[in-house]
Amino acid sequence: MIYLGSAGVPIASEERSTIAGIKCVAELGLNAFECEFVRRVGMNNDMAKEVGKIAAELDVHLSVHCPYFVNLCSQEEEKLEASKKRILDSVERAHFMQADVAVFHPGYYGSLTQEQAYDAVKQSCEDMIGRMKSKKIEKVLLGLETMGKQSTFGTLEEIIRITKEVKGCVPVIDWSHLYCRSAGGIKSQEDYAKVFDKLEPLKLKHLHCHATSAECTVVGEGKGNEKRHLTIDAKKPDLEPLVKEILRRKIDITLISESPTLEQDALVLKKMFEKNGYKFKN
Repeated sequence: MIYLGSAGVPIASEERSTIAGIKCVAELGLNAFECEFVRRVGMNNDMAKEVGKIAAELDVHLSVHCPYFVNLCSQEEEKLEASKKRILDSVERAHFMQADVAVFHPGYYGSLTQEQAYDAVKQSCEDMIGRMKSKKIEKVLLGLETMGKQSTFGTLEEIIRITKEVKGCVPVIDWSHLYCRSAGGIKSQEDYAKVFDKLEPLKLKHLHCHATSAECTVVGEGKGNEKRHLTIDAKKPDLEPLVKEILRRKIDITLISESPTLEQDALVLKKMFEKNGYKFKN
């Protein structure tokens, strides 16, 4: 199954609420919605249940994005605990709305070596999984996102390694972040295939992704930093080869648009899939 949707309430939605956003997504012919808690978790559990009920009725696949203010590499106990709380609060809402993944940005290397940062993130993930189990939250996965700047924890290899070693964690592939971090290294269907080859040993039943374009600043040979999101027509990276590789491999996947035009670019993606022979359910 292929799910396409927007990161947050679509621009076309006159009412700026989560439920209105889900209804708008369905009306547009899309089938996924990522609930954005990017600044704070401003939703209680009762509302999360209602969100899940509406999404189920409309057959819209839900995910959650945790607040940006997270740093699992922090050496300050207070900041580290606050980061975990923001993720776990998001996970709890995801649980009540029956979303399958809570996506988060793991953190920053800061003064740590890459290996020290890895150990810090891994330890935090193990701790959070333990707390989730104690609350009987077992169907929500912790989604560690690949990141687009050299200063941030989240290379493809780091994320894959964490998800191999900590049960309950999954990779969230942000294609524009991979493109920027490699200074434009994703250009062809073969490049996308290499990423999927690296993910294959994880035996994922479903892969959650962000798909848009982004401007990057080159800082070295094969190294870049994400600057800002662009609309899909910028082709940074070109997503048509991605669509072809997904269909070639018959991958069960969600693609969330974080484009400045949100749902409009999700609909562009839909047309790409249809052009390449995929038929979405009406």
